[in-house]
Amino acid sequence: MRLILIAIITTIVLSGCGFVGFPGVYRIGIEQGNVVTQEMVDQLKPGMTRRQVRFVLGTPLVEDSFNEDRWDYRYVFSRGDVQILDNRLTVYFDGDVLSHFDSKIPPSSEISEDVETESN
Repeated sequence: MRLILIAIITTIVLSGCGFVGFPGVYRIGIEQGNVVTQEMVDQLKPGMTRRQVRFVLGTPLVEDSFNEDRWDYRYVFSRGDVQILDNRLTVYFDGDVLSHFDSKIPPSSEISEDVETESN
């Protein structure tokens, strides 16, 4: 009876360690998707061709087969269960020409305009 009780307690304690995690354990960083930098976003201009956009940004992570005029670039960096960085960039085309884009990283021109507005 005593041996069974010790086995049960040991099992409960060890299963609790998996839930909480062992302290000091290294968790590897995981990068997924396309890295999109501020310099890349600054190079995007309406009127660029698909080929020019692909040259600047690389091959998109997702090319929607139902909407050929939209490319999605997403980058996620996480360590363990913690998501450290999540960048998204969506590029829209009108035919073969870039019409506009939506990004979590604004172009530098928008950032400088915001700083000038705040300083005035």
